[in-house]
Amino acid sequence: MARASRLLAALAALLAAAATGGDARPSKIAVVGAGIGGSAVTHFLQQHFGPRVQIDVFEKGTVGGRLATISVNKQHYESGAASFHSLSLHMQEFVKHLGLKHRREVVGRSAIFGGENFVLEETDWYLLNLFRLWWHYGISFLRLQMWVEEVMEKFMRIYKYQAHGYAFSGVEELLYSLGESSFINMTQRSVAESLLQVGVTQRFIDDIVSAVLRASYGQSAAMPAFAGAMALAGAQGTLWSVEGGNKLVCSGLLKLTKANVIHATVISVTLQQTEGKPLYLVKYENEVGIGSDFYDIVVIATPLHPDNSTITFEGFNSPTDVIQDSYQPTVISLVHGYLNSSYFGFPDPKLFPFANILTTDFPTFFCALDNICPVNISANFRRKQPQDAAVWRVQSPKPLLRSQLKTLFRSYYSVQTAEWQAHPVHGSRTTLPKFALHDQLFHLNALEWAASSVEVMAVAAKNVALLAYNRWYQDLDKIDQKDLMHKVKTEL
Repeated sequence: MARASRLLAALAALLAAAATGGDARPSKIAVVGAGIGGSAVTHFLQQHFGPRVQIDVFEKGTVGGRLATISVNKQHYESGAASFHSLSLHMQEFVKHLGLKHRREVVGRSAIFGGENFVLEETDWYLLNLFRLWWHYGISFLRLQMWVEEVMEKFMRIYKYQAHGYAFSGVEELLYSLGESSFINMTQRSVAESLLQVGVTQRFIDDIVSAVLRASYGQSAAMPAFAGAMALAGAQGTLWSVEGGNKLVCSGLLKLTKANVIHATVISVTLQQTEGKPLYLVKYENEVGIGSDFYDIVVIATPLHPDNSTITFEGFNSPTDVIQDSYQPTVISLVHGYLNSSYFGFPDPKLFPFANILTTDFPTFFCALDNICPVNISANFRRKQPQDAAVWRVQSPKPLLRSQLKTLFRSYYSVQTAEWQAHPVHGSRTTLPKFALHDQLFHLNALEWAASSVEVMAVAAKNVALLAYNRWYQDLDKIDQKDLMHKVKTEL
């Protein structure tokens, strides 16, 4: 009876909207997932539909998703996405809007480890670093930079498109609007193949490019060129993070929108109303038991793959590619201890100069190693000396064995881990998925299959919010426009 009465009430609201011209805003929206995608889309949906729309955000874990921290000795350290690029415009705007601050940067030198020795070592002198790159690799680094800049220049068009309200129903449509067939081809061709074509040497790819991709995605230069270009862009320029922890962006956006956060696991989404605007029944389970409610719009802001999601879709023919698989597991281990610098060729730990170590594609058990700083940095904070105990962040494809920890550390006080299904295995799909699963049912994480980063999820969130808004008010001229590249040169 209760479910029937709720359905009748929802139908009555739809009839009332039709009687007033059909332009009433939705009454309730469901967002599944409270990571950066879910919190950002909640913010953007409220921007477009107004503050009176009720938005329920379902989260089975903790707010922040893959933006998370781990406490070591009463200090908090990033265990998820650690930093953002200066071109992350949505993230920059969130931080400004929420009154958050950029964390003070503590400079540290980097190196790339090739198994027996370092293939490249950063110095404190910029010109010397450039000379070393040229000496070892010729002008490959310039050709790489030009290639990445060309991709990013085209990708940055998305912000102008979104500022004018344009949205895309699928990943292929979005990429085509930015780079036409060249971007589509980049999702089907490897990083290595693309870079060799523009004159980057195989040695540079093996030593430098592979190390960056391992640290970013835990994957190799065989991954698709588009995702690789986005990762390589993130390795250049200025990086920043949020004072107090990057996850504050997620909790801040949800608080700002006054979203109703429901700590529960969503079980199913069922189409209930097919006449006029659709109506969806979202069934969920929490510690109290099974619950359900009706929504005009539903946004799935979490990966849909068997290891992470048990959501079923009922009452309509869902696209065949809704359930996605092949995510790359990544283990983050925060180790408080003394680094074994001898493993890296420095018997005297006092002489070890590096705070960040990347690795090439040689058979190894870790992808990257960083001497990290807490999320709150005081004015007098100084990075630990190499001979002192420090907190090191080890990124690896599998949990570290005791023998592997002993290889990397002379001794240690504690080890804490976080395991993520961090990124899709890029290149494991033959087609690009859709954002729109049904009329008003959307999958935000579809864009991860082109590239995967915090800012990409924010871009996807804005796109889905615009797509929902344009579909709700039937502004179809704002969806999947073919000539946006021309418009951006003229009227935009």
